[in-house]
Amino acid sequence: MGDIINLELERSPTPQRYEYTSEKHPRHVMEALNLLRKRRELCDVVLIVGNRKILVHRVVLSACSPYFYAMFTGELQESRQTEISIQEIDEHAMEMLVDFAYTSHIVVEESNVQVLLPAACLLQMTEIQDVCCEFLKRQLDPTNCLGIRAFADTHSCQELLMYADKYTQDRFQEVIDSEEFLLLPKKQLVDIISSDELNVRSEEQVYNAIMAWVKYNVAERRQYLRDVLEHVRLSQLSAKFLVGTVGSDLLIKSDETCRDLVDEAKNYLLLPQERAQMVGPRFRPRKPVRRGEVLFAVGGWCSGDAISSVERYDPQSNEWRMVAPMCKRRCGVGVAVLNDLLYAVGGHDGTSYLNSIERFDPHTNQWSSDVAPTTSCRTSVGVAVLDGFLYAVGGQDGVSCLNFVERYDPTTNRWTTVSPMGTKRLGVAVAVLGGYLYAVGGSDGTSPLNSVERYDPRTNRWCQVAPMGTRRKHLGCAVYNNMIYAVGGRDDTTELSSAERYNPSTNQWQPIVAMTSRRSGVGLAVVNGLLYAVGGFDGTTYLKTIEVFDPEKNQWLLCGSMNYRRLGGGVGVVRMAHHENFYR
Repeated sequence: MGDIINLELERSPTPQRYEYTSEKHPRHVMEALNLLRKRRELCDVVLIVGNRKILVHRVVLSACSPYFYAMFTGELQESRQTEISIQEIDEHAMEMLVDFAYTSHIVVEESNVQVLLPAACLLQMTEIQDVCCEFLKRQLDPTNCLGIRAFADTHSCQELLMYADKYTQDRFQEVIDSEEFLLLPKKQLVDIISSDELNVRSEEQVYNAIMAWVKYNVAERRQYLRDVLEHVRLSQLSAKFLVGTVGSDLLIKSDETCRDLVDEAKNYLLLPQERAQMVGPRFRPRKPVRRGEVLFAVGGWCSGDAISSVERYDPQSNEWRMVAPMCKRRCGVGVAVLNDLLYAVGGHDGTSYLNSIERFDPHTNQWSSDVAPTTSCRTSVGVAVLDGFLYAVGGQDGVSCLNFVERYDPTTNRWTTVSPMGTKRLGVAVAVLGGYLYAVGGSDGTSPLNSVERYDPRTNRWCQVAPMGTRRKHLGCAVYNNMIYAVGGRDDTTELSSAERYNPSTNQWQPIVAMTSRRSGVGLAVVNGLLYAVGGFDGTTYLKTIEVFDPEKNQWLLCGSMNYRRLGGGVGVVRMAHHENFYR
């Protein structure tokens, strides 16, 4: 045998090698180290955090945290101690970070992020800082963005601070209705209202907001009025509002500096020849970069057939334009926006029920079908986005009405099932508010429903909330001014024009003014702070008309028409820079 081997080696022009790298080895080593930690074997230091003692290996913590590396390899006395007291870190957060160091796994949630992020910052565990910031980005809504902004500022999370700042500017019209706004410190209020990119329909909204802030605690805050009013662009108000509302306010009249600011704005309006000398932020209009939210109307039923057409509406130009059609015709399609991409889920193509998904990139005007299908075919499905996941709720599969709910993770391109609803619902509307997913109305396959249930992703459970005043299937639903609006649909006998809204703080529905048209299969969406009802069926005609709700006048107003009539089409809103030239 030895001779044979030698002969083979002699014939080989180069020495033979077999190079191997184990993919299992790093995992097995960390699993073994974690097991040693749990057994308290070979641990060489004890961390005392609050009331807890945590046994660890210096080398593991040093490899994961620059803070511990400096502590254990430098000349500090801790490098020689066997017990080390760690101050200013929550004990539960420390345990989670130690677990991550050994396992590479961590779960960030509402109950722990406020202690976990500061701890990760102190220990310089940047990966966990990034994970916490990404979680908070996903949690942003108009009721909490100011708190998250302040939290990011406190802990020097610049990316999250910029993101929350931009969100606050974009959604300012909704943010001013939150209690967080009224509780703002003066400096933060000034930081927000001084921005050129503040997204408002008119400067009147900024003035009304700062006056509401002052009058929330007038005894303490009237001294700040002059400092805050300086950042309201009074020169951009109408003369009627400036004189009749601002100039006549007793708080304004009682402060000399405020009166001077009003007089300055009057001069700007009355003396156009003097404007060249009036320079600075107070004299220029705001230019919000992202005020151009765009509404997409997708698919539906038109002239006796399912359609694949898609069109977009820009409120700034008040025009509808056609964009690339979907790959498939879809009626009863669920539509939602995730990461600024438009997802069209399920539907009926005129022949069969669909489980395929399409994704649209509005920046490239292209649809793709490389999205994993849902596990069941379904039409009349409700679709919404919560915590970075896409949810498909209820619908029908051609055999039965569904209470089935599944969730799509764009990072893995996979759907997983979550807890089913308590009630089967087709033609259900869904909305996301306050970290919950609401399923509103629909039909159980026999009759329309007024019941509403709410899903908590933290507990994976559904629970009933207050029912609507009217039974509705194929209704429109959207979150507007921190309430859920439900409009139109169909009851037992007819298409509906009525509308109502849900206040989660009181768990009550109350009626609002009816739309101008009856609309079942209607799409409902908020665009640039306004509520739009799109298309539907009035009992006789498929509709292409649009109406918008004016909360100040408490009325719906017709505001144009789509190119196509649409029953059971989906709607989605994408934020895009207002200066972009869309598909001309």
